[in-house]
Amino acid sequence: MNPLLALLQPYPFERLRQLLSSVTPNPALRPISLGLGEPKHATPAFIQQAMIEAIGRTPSGLASYPATQGEPALREAFAKWLKRRYDIDVDPATQMLPVNGSREALFALTQAVVNPGAKQLSGEKPLVVCPNPFYQIYEGATLLAGAEPYYVASDPARNFAPDWASVPAAVWARTQLLIVCSPGNPTGAVMPLSEWQLLFELSDQHGFVIGSDECYSEIYFRDDAQGGPPLGGMEAAAKLGRLDFKNLISLTSLSKRSNVPGMRSGFVAGDAALIAQFLLYRTYHGCAMSPVVQAASLAAWRDEQHVVENRALYRSKFAQVTPILAEVLDVALPDAGFYLWAKVKGNDTDFARDLFALYNVTVLPGSYVAREFHCSNPGAGRIRMALVAETAECVQAAQRIAQFVKSRN
Repeated sequence: MNPLLALLQPYPFERLRQLLSSVTPNPALRPISLGLGEPKHATPAFIQQAMIEAIGRTPSGLASYPATQGEPALREAFAKWLKRRYDIDVDPATQMLPVNGSREALFALTQAVVNPGAKQLSGEKPLVVCPNPFYQIYEGATLLAGAEPYYVASDPARNFAPDWASVPAAVWARTQLLIVCSPGNPTGAVMPLSEWQLLFELSDQHGFVIGSDECYSEIYFRDDAQGGPPLGGMEAAAKLGRLDFKNLISLTSLSKRSNVPGMRSGFVAGDAALIAQFLLYRTYHGCAMSPVVQAASLAAWRDEQHVVENRALYRSKFAQVTPILAEVLDVALPDAGFYLWAKVKGNDTDFARDLFALYNVTVLPGSYVAREFHCSNPGAGRIRMALVAETAECVQAAQRIAQFVKSRN
């Protein structure tokens, strides 16, 4: 077996399961989970219908092998969405590919980009730089590619933005891939144009690729007067005159935008030279998107009304839940995303375990989605709450958490 498999750590939810396995929750209270970031809003009926019609079409949508590059109409839909959302022009023939969700694409992109033998003369592994806390696929993909992760802590004093300027030049010199997540998971922070400019300049200097994870881009709380929708990586590049999107790949997904996490559908776009090599990798990797998923995805990307309605549900939910929790915890409305990232008193794992035992509410300890690096874990003493359930359930969970915190004081 590949010895690098031994480097992988359990996923946060497995660690959470182990933490709570010996705990009997309060049987008088119905269980409420804010632990898993899995959208629970209803999948729009028109997306389901598009998939049903594709299955029943003659010849059937399941009767032929799909092309790795996807159908031209689907890539054209990607391009039109990018134009509507970010006002950027992208070539559907050379600058984008369908992917089976952003997690699959993040893993595959890392394998395609990293050259594990590039630093053998110095005896040092290549680096993949990523935020801390982070989505664990960044770490797993890095380790299995034969590289070493370098974690950049999110700073509460900077709206939880990673301090990219603090990374030493020697680290950037070894970096082959930088993964950014904006809006961030779990912090919800959105990177401003000035930080994108810094990262592009560093990429030009050192030659590394930037992978921009943007799967939360359509769930945001800022109106136009407050800055509007989150800035995307390709949008930032275009604003800075980088119309070739050199060394940049943006990854997006329908899972959160359209409430279809089980469909596993998204796309990547960016530097045409990188896309060509990524297509070659994917042709051998065997990850072409099913024709019926392509049909449903096409319908989803062409429609914006369901996204507006979905965003309104989250805005209403956060507006009701955040004040309840802010009375007892250090927490505030994020820039975007569907998480609350709260500071708690004491140990975050103790907080999560005791809350589950006494109030039957599940939250994720912040230390589980971060790593101790440079002698600190930026997730320690925090919890992540995914407000993915219906509003009434989330409000009830918040009320229970508030009661729990008050009982501990």
